[in-house]
Amino acid sequence: MNISPAHPHRAAPVPDTAAAARVADAVKVYGTGGTEVRALDGVSVAFPAARFTAIMGPSGSGKSTLMHCAAGLDTLTSGHAFIGDRELTGLDDRRLTLLRRDRIGFVFQAFNLLPTLTVAENITLPLDLAGARGDEEWIDALIDALIDVVGLRDRLHHRPSELSGGQQQRVAVARAFAGKPDVVFADEPTGNLDSRAGAEVLRLLGRTVRDMGRTVVMVTHDPVAAAHADEVVFLADGRLVDRMAEPTADRVLDRMKAFDTLGRRS
Repeated sequence: MNISPAHPHRAAPVPDTAAAARVADAVKVYGTGGTEVRALDGVSVAFPAARFTAIMGPSGSGKSTLMHCAAGLDTLTSGHAFIGDRELTGLDDRRLTLLRRDRIGFVFQAFNLLPTLTVAENITLPLDLAGARGDEEWIDALIDALIDVVGLRDRLHHRPSELSGGQQQRVAVARAFAGKPDVVFADEPTGNLDSRAGAEVLRLLGRTVRDMGRTVVMVTHDPVAAAHADEVVFLADGRLVDRMAEPTADRVLDRMKAFDTLGRRS
C-alpha cells in the first residue's frame, strides 16, 4: 500500500532560518495493511537555534521516530525535514551522509566510543574521518568546558575502558560538538548513567547551549532530564499535542500523568 502525501498539491514549506532543525507535515508509516503503524501523523515542529529542546511522550508516541527523521537517520513517508535551510527530503544516500557528517552531531544512550582510540582521538574522530583539520581553539574550549571540569584533561591519552560511564559520556558529548554542527541530537543520553553522572551530562548539554550558542534536541522519558531543557515538546499517538516553556520536573511529570490518565480512559 503506497502512502500519498497528506497534502499532495501543497508546495514545499519555506525553510525557517531561525530553526536549526524542522519538520513539516511529517508522516512516517511502518508496515502495510493490517500491520500498518503510523508512527508520525502530520507533525510540524521547529527546533530553534541556540536552544535546548526536549521531546517527550508515552511509549510508542513517536518521539524517537521524530528525532530519527529530523536527523536524517530515517526517511519520512511524506512531508518535509530541514537542517537549517537544507531540505533532507530527496537527498541521495551520499549527500545525506555528508550532511549528517558536517552539520549534525549525535549523542546516544550507549556511548559509542571506539575502544582502541584514546579520549582525544575519539573526540576528533568525526573530523578525522572527514579529512578536516578542525578548529583547534574550539576543540580546546570544548575540552575545558566539558571534560577538564572534572579533571579529565590529564586523561586525554587514556582509552575509554579506563573511564567511568559518566566520563565516557562527557567524551561523547565533546565528540558530538567537535565539528561545530548546526544541531546535536541526543537520544536518552543519561539512560546508562546513575542520577549524579546523568545530571552532570545534562548540565554539560545545557552549558553548550547557553554559554557556547549551540543547539540540542534531546529525546527522554525522564521528567528530571527534561527540566534541563528550555522547552519540552510532547507527542502522543504520533502527533504533537503540547509544548511547555521553562519546564520543571514537577510540571513535566504532571503532564505525563495526564497522558497516562487519558490512555486508561480510552
